[in-house]
Amino acid sequence: MLRPYFQNKLREAGCDEAGRGCLAGPVFAAAVILPPRFRNPLLNDSKLMKPDERYELRELIRKKALAWAVASVDHDEIDRINILRASFKAMHLALEQLPILPELILVDGHLFAPYATIPHKCMIKGDAEFASIAAASVLAKTYRDDYMQQLHVSFPEYGWLRNKGYGTLEHRKAIAQFGLTPFHRRSFQIRDLQIDMDFKEN
Repeated sequence: MLRPYFQNKLREAGCDEAGRGCLAGPVFAAAVILPPRFRNPLLNDSKLMKPDERYELRELIRKKALAWAVASVDHDEIDRINILRASFKAMHLALEQLPILPELILVDGHLFAPYATIPHKCMIKGDAEFASIAAASVLAKTYRDDYMQQLHVSFPEYGWLRNKGYGTLEHRKAIAQFGLTPFHRRSFQIRDLQIDMDFKEN
């Protein structure tokens, strides 16, 4: 069971992003303030959960959270300001949308750009330790997956329904064969990625 909070004196918001390492699409981020007694045995780092578990938890989080918000920064902005700054911007946008002001921000990872005057604490693998960060990871992941599934309808050859824009072999094969879409991140130098096999002979 994840820890319900880092401390019990300040109102905490967990914050996490999804899609930072993808070759296409936006980066999403979420911020979540959970009630102090929130517990659920399924809640974990979203990457360790099954898809149906993530969507089940998403509904519960949206219903039970004291406050939650999701935001995104698109591929053009990622190319303009770089993915790290875009991830911070998405998290800031999510925090701005919270109807309740947090007094402490818990962030998954080891880097964060300070938000307003609110103190923050970076937690490496925090989404596998603290419930509010895990909840944010679930929201960010599921909202981004939904977005990539919508893009898949227009670009089915890239397999975004399955790989969600990550640089899988399937995705890299499609790039080599069909080129880049308007939603690919040009700053990632995608055309220079190594294809692991000569798939044209298969």
